[in-house]
Amino acid sequence: MAKAEIVSKDGTKITIDGTPEEIAKIINDVKKKDERKKLKESLGVGGPTTATDFILELREQGFFNKPKTLAEIKTKLAENGLIYPVTSLSAVVLAQVRKRNLGRVKTGKFWGYVRRGDH
Repeated sequence: MAKAEIVSKDGTKITIDGTPEEIAKIINDVKKKDERKKLKESLGVGGPTTATDFILELREQGFFNKPKTLAEIKTKLAENGLIYPVTSLSAVVLAQVRKRNLGRVKTGKFWGYVRRGDH
């Protein structure tokens, strides 16, 4: 078994025990993650990156304080330059209902999604 130690910029120390191949893979993965982060920062890309992240950000901003339909969610995302088909959003929103981040209420013919609890 080989041993390696990684020290982060904030001083956090991580000790890795494993084969040389395992250690090399972990170090390579950490370097790739740092490179992706630097690239995002240089491009001005920060914050959420997936539809789920965007939905949760809207939740935190209070968008779901009143029930919103999938069409309203799609429109809100589109206003921010984020284009998602309703078919993709339905799966994402339903997953958040199952995780109890959002609730679902009937609003006329459609389901409305609303903020639920604080997680």
